[in-house]
Amino acid sequence: MGPDERFAADTERFRRELLAHCYRLVGSAHDAEDLVQETYLRAWRSYAGFEGRSSIRSWLYKIATNVCLTALDSRQSRVLPSGLAGPYDGPDRPPIPSAPGELSWLEPLPDSWIAPPADDPAAVVVERESVRLALIASLQLLPPRQRAVLILREVLAFPATDTAEILGTTTAAVKSALQRARSTLDEVETDELLEPTDQRARALLDGYITAFERSDTNLLEQVLRADATLEATPFRDWQSGRTRCIHLLEAHVFGAPGDWQLIPTTANAQPAAAVYHRGRASGIVALTATATGISRVVEFQDPALVAAFGFPPAIEKQQPIAHPPT
Repeated sequence: MGPDERFAADTERFRRELLAHCYRLVGSAHDAEDLVQETYLRAWRSYAGFEGRSSIRSWLYKIATNVCLTALDSRQSRVLPSGLAGPYDGPDRPPIPSAPGELSWLEPLPDSWIAPPADDPAAVVVERESVRLALIASLQLLPPRQRAVLILREVLAFPATDTAEILGTTTAAVKSALQRARSTLDEVETDELLEPTDQRARALLDGYITAFERSDTNLLEQVLRADATLEATPFRDWQSGRTRCIHLLEAHVFGAPGDWQLIPTTANAQPAAAVYHRGRASGIVALTATATGISRVVEFQDPALVAAFGFPPAIEKQQPIAHPPT
């Protein structure tokens, strides 16, 4: 076996988890994919000098973490509208988009990109819980190195000594950064969420899709919780409370029945759908499904995301389409 084959045999099995790691750090599926490519390029270049002083996995995580931290030095943190200010409570008007380039928006992550082996239930649970949108959005509020410490220690369970070695710092500094990060994230959403495979979650997704496609506010009222929130990038405004959410959709989004088509998928371990407007890709909508209804709706208006989830850029109006293979 040549050196390239040995490198692939030693490292390829970690690619999916490294992609999830980079996504947690940078909040963008596309950026994470590029950073994993850079990680593997750097690892390949230095593979001959790897002397086994740590595991291959730790070595790759060190490279990936530092690649991400370098990238974050020159990039804005990615946000959701709810991370900018409180919900909009002014007079009725269409939501206002941010100026081009003004903000960097959080992106959803296709579950198929990082799905761990089905025969490893523990890995499945960790992966799902650690890419929920609420957590990813909250992580972006932390300084990058605090973010890295929290992910390495709390999500990946690296010991403090290993985390310090990865980040080129001291164990005391790691413990201090972890304490500060935990304090900042005390307000992360604590609702017990339904798994996308739960029949109740699928029923809520189906109900939301039907309501949206029919422009039916009565159906929408049945699936949204009274305290539901609604936000969409690239718009700064977001809504809190079922009544305000439904009013915004009815007044400024819904058109004639059939104008919108939604195709079920999953994103960030949540029920989701690819969204089409009059047959053309519009974006991805992710739902936070709980036992008492949908508590949060986040739409990412970016046609390129639809392609990332494996769907075509356009479909025939009202023509059903199969879910892409995962």
